[in-house]
Amino acid sequence: MLKTVLGDRLYCAVSKIPYNNLCELRLRTDNPVVVNILGDNYYLSDNSISKDVTNAIIVNSGTMQSIMQRLSKRSLYTVNDQIIDGYLTYDGGIRVGVCGEVVSIDNNVKTIKNISSLNFRFPHICKNCSLKIFDYLFSNNELNNTLIVSPPGAGKTTYLRDIIYQLSTRCNLINIMVVDERQELTAIYNGNEIVKLKNVDVYTNSTKKFAFNNGIRSMKPDVIITDEINIDKDLEDIENALTCGVKVIASIHAKDVNDLRNKKQFKELLAKKMFDRFIILSKDNGIGTVDGVFNENLNLIGV
Repeated sequence: MLKTVLGDRLYCAVSKIPYNNLCELRLRTDNPVVVNILGDNYYLSDNSISKDVTNAIIVNSGTMQSIMQRLSKRSLYTVNDQIIDGYLTYDGGIRVGVCGEVVSIDNNVKTIKNISSLNFRFPHICKNCSLKIFDYLFSNNELNNTLIVSPPGAGKTTYLRDIIYQLSTRCNLINIMVVDERQELTAIYNGNEIVKLKNVDVYTNSTKKFAFNNGIRSMKPDVIITDEINIDKDLEDIENALTCGVKVIASIHAKDVNDLRNKKQFKELLAKKMFDRFIILSKDNGIGTVDGVFNENLNLIGV
């Protein structure tokens, strides 16, 4: 799969890294290639990784264009809506950040051309990683509305994947609906019988608004699980779900509790006690470090 996208040279170099350790592959036109391995950055050479840039592979604009063509399966037009949002999704839940020249008409972004940077983010199953916080998801045998908080790359999506798996296998009578806008939460499970999901309904390539509103009516979920909410845009849809008796487990980007408090409209979310639990992750002691578990008033109740 990766060989098809990256081409022989890059794939040969990347394939020397154990896939489970590979977090990111960052390409910039006429710059050295950087890989992130278990949270640390290294330069990528043909035979190894190093903190020394001397032998690092450098990609040119032609290579970048070829990779974009392969990522889009030879049809950039069909993935333009994703490109406008700054990323592409690829098979297996791989997400590729895209950066380049923004083309706008009447202040509306129409596309991004002359792509100069690509950041491959590789999803992983970290089975049972969420068990350290799993008990906090429940109170009196009832699911808590839970928000997982972390900076980028600290493990929130990986935690959500495992929460989906744990609920699917441990709570067979709970109807789970996953809103998987970028195909990162569930695509990784395809074809893997070990972690085959049960009692899970999935919306992919859908906005949260559409999935929340239509899914509640048509699928009658007990819980909706989604990644990377935007408080400014998604608050109304989340509140609607909660008033319909549907639990919500979601994630959000924030460095820590203080950063969370500073987010616009977070005070409204907190005042309405929309979430019962806030789980704060960081990379302080490795990806997925649990810095704290907080209650609906944002008071610390566990570490």
